[in-house]
Amino acid sequence: MRGDLGLAAALNIDDYMISSNCHGAPPPLRVARYLRVSTRDQSLDLQRDETAAYAAQRGWTVVATYEDTMSGASTKRPGLTQAMADARRGKFDLLLCWKSDRLFRSLSDFVRTVTELGEMSVAFASVTEPIDSSTAAGRLVANILAVLAEFERGLIRERCVAGVAAARRRGVRLGRPPARFDLDHARDLREAGESYKAIAGKLGVSVGVVHKALREVHKTSPEAPPDRPALSVPADAA
Repeated sequence: MRGDLGLAAALNIDDYMISSNCHGAPPPLRVARYLRVSTRDQSLDLQRDETAAYAAQRGWTVVATYEDTMSGASTKRPGLTQAMADARRGKFDLLLCWKSDRLFRSLSDFVRTVTELGEMSVAFASVTEPIDSSTAAGRLVANILAVLAEFERGLIRERCVAGVAAARRRGVRLGRPPARFDLDHARDLREAGESYKAIAGKLGVSVGVVHKALREVHKTSPEAPPDRPALSVPADAA
Protein backbone atom coordinates (compact mmCIF):
# COMPACT_ATOMS: atom_id res chain seq x y z
CA MET A 1 0.00 0.00 0.00
CA ARG A 2 2.89 2.32 0.73
CA GLY A 3 4.18 1.76 -2.80
CA ASP A 4 0.76 2.67 -4.21
CA LEU A 5 0.71 5.90 -2.23
CA GLY A 6 4.19 6.80 -3.45
CA LEU A 7 3.17 6.09 -7.06
CA ALA A 8 0.06 8.21 -6.68
CA ALA A 9 2.08 11.13 -5.32
CA ALA A 10 4.75 10.80 -8.02
CA LEU A 11 2.11 10.85 -10.77
CA ASN A 12 0.36 13.79 -9.10
CA ILE A 13 -3.02 12.02 -9.12
CA ASP A 14 -5.04 14.09 -6.68
CA ASP A 15 -8.14 11.88 -6.64
CA TYR A 16 -6.20 8.66 -6.14
CA MET A 17 -8.02 6.76 -3.40
CA ILE A 18 -6.82 3.86 -1.27
CA SER A 19 -9.80 1.69 -0.43
CA SER A 20 -8.21 0.37 2.74
CA ASN A 21 -7.83 3.85 4.24
CA CYS A 22 -9.63 3.42 7.53
CA HIS A 23 -10.09 7.17 7.98
CA GLY A 24 -12.07 7.55 4.76
CA ALA A 25 -11.65 10.29 2.18
CA PRO A 26 -10.20 13.56 3.48
CA PRO A 27 -12.44 16.65 3.42
CA PRO A 28 -12.17 18.74 0.24
CA LEU A 29 -9.53 21.43 0.26
CA ARG A 30 -10.72 24.98 0.82
CA VAL A 31 -9.30 26.91 -2.09
CA ALA A 32 -8.76 30.63 -2.62
CA ARG A 33 -8.12 31.93 -6.14
CA TYR A 34 -5.81 34.80 -7.02
CA LEU A 35 -6.49 36.45 -10.39
CA ARG A 36 -4.59 39.34 -11.93
CA VAL A 37 -4.41 41.32 -15.17
CA SER A 38 -2.14 44.26 -15.87
CA THR A 39 -4.64 46.74 -17.38
CA ARG A 40 -8.38 47.39 -17.33
CA ASP A 41 -8.53 46.56 -21.04
CA GLN A 42 -7.78 42.94 -20.17
CA SER A 43 -10.33 40.47 -18.84
CA LEU A 44 -10.18 38.08 -15.91
CA ASP A 45 -12.80 35.75 -17.44
CA LEU A 46 -10.30 33.18 -18.72
CA GLN A 47 -8.61 32.94 -15.33
CA ARG A 48 -11.96 32.70 -13.54
CA ASP A 49 -13.23 29.92 -15.79
CA GLU A 50 -10.09 27.79 -15.79
CA THR A 51 -9.39 28.05 -12.07
CA ALA A 52 -13.01 27.16 -11.31
CA ALA A 53 -12.86 24.13 -13.63
CA TYR A 54 -9.50 23.04 -12.18
CA ALA A 55 -10.86 23.17 -8.63
CA ALA A 56 -14.10 21.40 -9.55
CA GLN A 57 -12.21 18.61 -11.33
CA ARG A 58 -10.29 17.88 -8.13
CA GLY A 59 -13.26 18.20 -5.80
CA TRP A 60 -11.91 21.36 -4.16
CA THR A 61 -14.21 24.00 -2.69
CA VAL A 62 -13.55 27.59 -3.77
CA VAL A 63 -14.13 29.74 -0.69
CA ALA A 64 -12.63 33.07 -1.79
CA THR A 65 -11.41 34.94 -4.87
CA TYR A 66 -8.92 37.80 -4.79
CA GLU A 67 -8.38 40.05 -7.81
CA ASP A 68 -5.93 42.77 -8.84
CA THR A 69 -5.75 44.96 -11.93
CA MET A 70 -2.20 46.26 -11.99
CA SER A 71 1.31 45.39 -13.08
CA GLY A 72 2.90 42.35 -11.53
CA ALA A 73 5.97 44.47 -10.78
CA SER A 74 3.96 46.44 -8.22
CA THR A 75 4.80 45.55 -4.64
CA LYS A 76 1.47 46.90 -3.35
CA ARG A 77 -1.39 44.76 -4.62
CA PRO A 78 -4.53 45.00 -2.45
CA GLY A 79 -5.93 41.65 -3.57
CA LEU A 80 -2.71 39.78 -2.84
CA THR A 81 -2.27 41.58 0.48
CA GLN A 82 -5.76 40.48 1.54
CA ALA A 83 -5.10 36.92 0.35
CA MET A 84 -1.95 36.65 2.47
CA ALA A 85 -3.77 38.14 5.47
CA ASP A 86 -6.60 35.59 5.13
CA ALA A 87 -4.02 32.81 4.76
CA ARG A 88 -2.58 33.79 8.13
CA ARG A 89 -6.09 33.55 9.58
CA GLY A 90 -6.47 30.01 8.24
CA LYS A 91 -9.39 30.84 5.95
CA PHE A 92 -8.24 28.48 3.17
CA ASP A 93 -5.94 25.52 2.59
CA LEU A 94 -4.59 26.25 -0.90
CA LEU A 95 -3.96 29.35 -3.00
CA LEU A 96 -4.69 28.73 -6.69
CA CYS A 97 -3.75 30.87 -9.66
CA TRP A 98 -4.01 30.41 -13.41
CA LYS A 99 -0.27 30.92 -14.00
CA SER A 100 2.54 31.63 -11.56
CA ASP A 101 3.47 34.96 -13.18
CA ARG A 102 0.01 36.22 -12.17
CA LEU A 103 1.19 36.03 -8.56
CA PHE A 104 5.00 36.13 -8.45
CA ARG A 105 7.35 38.84 -9.74
CA SER A 106 10.45 36.63 -9.98
CA LEU A 107 11.81 33.20 -9.18
CA SER A 108 13.10 34.42 -5.81
CA ASP A 109 9.68 35.95 -5.09
CA PHE A 110 8.10 32.57 -5.91
CA VAL A 111 10.34 30.77 -3.44
CA ARG A 112 9.81 33.37 -0.72
CA THR A 113 6.01 33.45 -1.07
CA VAL A 114 5.53 29.68 -1.34
CA THR A 115 7.76 29.24 1.72
CA GLU A 116 5.70 31.81 3.63
CA LEU A 117 2.48 30.05 2.64
CA GLY A 118 3.92 26.71 3.68
CA GLU A 119 4.75 28.08 7.12
CA MET A 120 1.02 28.91 7.42
CA SER A 121 0.08 25.36 6.28
CA VAL A 122 -1.26 26.75 2.99
CA ALA A 123 -0.36 25.06 -0.30
CA PHE A 124 0.03 26.70 -3.71
CA ALA A 125 -1.06 25.40 -7.12
CA SER A 126 -0.97 26.66 -10.70
CA VAL A 127 -3.49 25.63 -13.34
CA THR A 128 -1.15 25.83 -16.35
CA GLU A 129 2.07 24.57 -14.70
CA PRO A 130 3.00 21.35 -12.86
CA ILE A 131 3.17 23.10 -9.51
CA ASP A 132 1.00 21.92 -6.63
CA SER A 133 2.69 22.02 -3.24
CA SER A 134 -0.15 19.94 -1.74
CA THR A 135 1.34 16.89 -3.53
CA ALA A 136 4.75 15.25 -3.39
CA ALA A 137 5.39 15.86 -7.09
CA GLY A 138 4.42 19.51 -6.77
CA ARG A 139 6.69 19.97 -3.77
CA LEU A 140 9.52 18.42 -5.78
CA VAL A 141 9.04 21.03 -8.53
CA ALA A 142 8.91 23.82 -5.93
CA ASN A 143 12.13 22.57 -4.34
CA ILE A 144 13.86 22.43 -7.73
CA LEU A 145 12.80 26.03 -8.38
CA ALA A 146 14.15 27.01 -4.94
CA VAL A 147 17.53 25.48 -5.82
CA LEU A 148 17.54 27.34 -9.13
CA ALA A 149 16.73 30.60 -7.33
CA GLU A 150 19.66 30.10 -4.96
CA PHE A 151 21.90 29.25 -7.92
CA GLU A 152 20.78 32.47 -9.64
CA ARG A 153 21.54 34.54 -6.51
CA GLY A 154 24.99 32.93 -6.31
CA LEU A 155 25.76 33.84 -9.92
CA ILE A 156 24.67 37.43 -9.32
CA ARG A 157 26.92 37.69 -6.25
CA GLU A 158 29.88 36.26 -8.17
CA ARG A 159 29.36 38.72 -11.04
CA CYS A 160 29.17 41.63 -8.59
CA VAL A 161 32.37 40.62 -6.82
CA ALA A 162 34.18 40.13 -10.14
CA GLY A 163 32.95 43.50 -11.42
CA VAL A 164 34.12 45.34 -8.29
CA ALA A 165 37.54 43.68 -8.47
CA ALA A 166 37.91 44.60 -12.14
CA ALA A 167 36.90 48.22 -11.46
CA ARG A 168 39.45 48.53 -8.64
CA ARG A 169 42.20 47.17 -10.88
CA ARG A 170 41.38 49.95 -13.36
CA GLY A 171 41.59 52.55 -10.62
CA VAL A 172 37.87 53.30 -10.56
CA ARG A 173 36.76 54.95 -7.33
CA LEU A 174 33.80 53.06 -5.89
CA GLY A 175 31.05 54.28 -3.63
CA ARG A 176 29.21 57.55 -3.35
CA PRO A 177 31.03 60.52 -4.91
CA PRO A 178 32.20 63.13 -2.39
CA ALA A 179 29.82 66.02 -1.83
CA ARG A 180 30.84 69.29 -3.44
CA PHE A 181 31.24 72.03 -0.85
CA ASP A 182 31.94 75.68 -1.61
CA LEU A 183 34.17 76.59 1.30
CA ASP A 184 34.66 80.21 0.24
CA HIS A 185 30.91 80.74 -0.01
CA ALA A 186 30.43 79.15 3.42
CA ARG A 187 33.03 81.49 4.92
CA ASP A 188 31.39 84.49 3.31
CA LEU A 189 27.99 83.51 4.67
CA ARG A 190 29.40 82.91 8.14
CA GLU A 191 31.16 86.25 8.13
CA ALA A 192 27.85 87.82 7.13
CA GLY A 193 26.31 86.42 10.31
CA GLU A 194 24.50 83.40 8.88
CA SER A 195 23.95 80.46 11.25
CA TYR A 196 25.43 77.05 10.54
CA LYS A 197 21.95 75.71 9.85
CA ALA A 198 21.20 78.46 7.34
CA ILE A 199 24.54 77.93 5.60
CA ALA A 200 23.88 74.19 5.37
CA GLY A 201 20.45 74.83 3.84
CA LYS A 202 21.81 77.23 1.21
CA LEU A 203 24.70 74.95 0.22
CA GLY A 204 22.65 71.73 0.29
CA VAL A 205 24.79 69.91 2.85
CA SER A 206 24.38 68.83 6.45
CA VAL A 207 25.09 71.11 9.40
CA GLY A 208 27.87 68.70 10.43
CA VAL A 209 29.65 69.24 7.10
CA VAL A 210 29.58 73.02 7.61
CA HIS A 211 30.89 72.73 11.17
CA LYS A 212 33.70 70.39 10.11
CA ALA A 213 34.77 72.47 7.12
CA LEU A 214 34.89 75.78 8.99
CA ARG A 215 36.58 74.16 11.96
CA GLU A 216 39.31 72.86 9.64
CA VAL A 217 39.75 76.41 8.33
CA HIS A 218 40.44 77.61 11.87
CA LYS A 219 42.90 74.77 12.49
CA THR A 220 44.89 75.17 9.29
CA SER A 221 44.68 78.96 8.98
CA PRO A 222 44.77 80.53 12.42
CA GLU A 223 45.61 83.84 10.85
CA ALA A 224 43.82 85.45 7.93
CA PRO A 225 45.55 85.36 4.52
CA PRO A 226 46.74 88.72 3.24
CA ASP A 227 44.00 89.11 0.65
CA ARG A 228 41.02 88.61 2.96
CA PRO A 229 39.98 89.27 6.57
CA ALA A 230 39.99 86.55 9.19
CA LEU A 231 36.87 84.49 9.72
CA SER A 232 34.87 86.15 12.47
CA VAL A 233 31.36 86.37 13.85
CA PRO A 234 29.75 89.82 14.17
CA ALA A 235 29.25 90.98 17.72
CA ASP A 236 25.49 91.19 17.33
CA ALA A 237 25.37 87.54 16.21
CA ALA A 238 27.36 86.22 19.13
